[in-house]
Amino acid sequence: MTTGTYTPPARSTHASAAAGALTPVFVRLKLALLRNGLRQSSGRTAVWVTSLVLVVLLSAGVLVGLAALRGVHDAAAPVVLITMLLAIAWAVMPLFFPSGDETLDTTRLAMLPLRPGPLTRALLVTSLVGMGPVFSLCLLAGAAVATAHGAAAAVVSVVAVVVSLLTCVGLARAMAAANTRLLTSRKGRDLAVLSGLVIAVGIQVVNFVVQRLGKSSGLSALDPTAHVVRWIPPASAFGAVQSAGEGAYGAMAGQLLLALALLVAVYVMWQRSLVKLMTAPDSSTISAAEPKRRRRATGRASLLPEGRTSTAMLRTLRYLVREPKTKAALVTSLAIGLIVPVFNALEGASTIYFGCFAAGMLGTMMYNQFGQDGSAFWMVAMSISSRRDAYLELRSRALALLLVTLPYSALVSVVMAALTHQWHRLPEVLGLSWALLGALVAAGAVTSARLPYSIPQESRKNVAPGQTSLATMSLLGGMPAAALVGAPVLGLTLWLHLAGHNAWTWLLLPVGTVYGALIAWAGLRTAARPLADRLPEILSAVSKG
Repeated sequence: MTTGTYTPPARSTHASAAAGALTPVFVRLKLALLRNGLRQSSGRTAVWVTSLVLVVLLSAGVLVGLAALRGVHDAAAPVVLITMLLAIAWAVMPLFFPSGDETLDTTRLAMLPLRPGPLTRALLVTSLVGMGPVFSLCLLAGAAVATAHGAAAAVVSVVAVVVSLLTCVGLARAMAAANTRLLTSRKGRDLAVLSGLVIAVGIQVVNFVVQRLGKSSGLSALDPTAHVVRWIPPASAFGAVQSAGEGAYGAMAGQLLLALALLVAVYVMWQRSLVKLMTAPDSSTISAAEPKRRRRATGRASLLPEGRTSTAMLRTLRYLVREPKTKAALVTSLAIGLIVPVFNALEGASTIYFGCFAAGMLGTMMYNQFGQDGSAFWMVAMSISSRRDAYLELRSRALALLLVTLPYSALVSVVMAALTHQWHRLPEVLGLSWALLGALVAAGAVTSARLPYSIPQESRKNVAPGQTSLATMSLLGGMPAAALVGAPVLGLTLWLHLAGHNAWTWLLLPVGTVYGALIAWAGLRTAARPLADRLPEILSAVSKG
């Protein structure tokens, strides 16, 4: 009988082979997800094809536009700034569009026997498949053409494009892995709803920068900022291209090392986040196993008036904080109400009267008060048995809104007074703002009772199908009505200025405040009658969709 020696299988060989085969599997998986998603409906396919055509055209335009900067003096300044903005966009994009790529949710792979290293490399290659990487590659290629002068700079530019692209994609993956628990929760969905606000703010910032460039001597206005940003990775990679073209090889080496260091740091952070995500228990299960803490008997409700007013105000405030679309509307109104006046003041094309813009933005939130309730409005309807109850319900909602709008409109007016150096006109602007706010509350209460419409919660649309005309009538009818109701205070303001009584314009503060309060009270009283009489119709209207 012969005996032989048992030779175990080469685990390292199998592991490396498995790791090498993992990347094409993930690429095919992403392509399969894309293909199956397009098969769901022809409308989705049409949207995807349209988006692809637009991205290709935009990518070609960006590539040609940046390449046209070649030979232009100070062309490196916008290149490094654009590269930095591109990296920031990739880093924050998963926080606002977590459902844009199903492969971002790596918790679906937690039960598979995958090692962190091969998994990270496979996901990195998979991330390069898509419209976003194509657009980024064209942008970075155009930046390389614009800044590479000489053989050394051309070689460094290739490295800069690769490093910058991998850094951008890695930042997106690392942020998604580190915030997966958040992105799949209610707070993550709230962030997605607020994505429109980020886009609106970004457009205002870009518009401001473009206008400042138009008023300055050209691209040289960006040089002070670019001298700093060219040392911040990943923009430092294109700073290295510029340094190589100038013969500053020491600076080139330092800038490249900074870019490579960021890429390695992002890779390590991403891998650690994956390990934690795959092995750590879900915090929701831990909190569910722990004994619940007793809630405090006192809180925000103790600061509000007692009775029905306290209950309705607290409910409305919770809507503002928790309901995604209501929260998005509030935050958008707060941001735009401040950004538009401030940016106009910084451009030198504004007056302190722009401080009324915030009151106008926030006052429109009084419109369609019951649409945010949806089918849950039946509980409110069951508690209204008289016009008095209807008035208290409307008054409570208005008071909850005024808790935010009154101090914020005052803050915007003070900021505008500081920017325009027109402190002597602050009292009249406050009076005008609060009179406008009272008029909008009055008009919003009436339209809420007369023209209610549903706000779908499971859709990005803010109006249910078939109710667009109601929403249009509410705004087109309510806004002119509010302007007409607030016209007396505006007329008084114009008369004081035209008559030369500038010393008495401070009276507009008490007059506007009192008038706004009275007109809001009258509007709430007027709206109480149709609210009490039309409860079934309102419930039917806000329950659609």
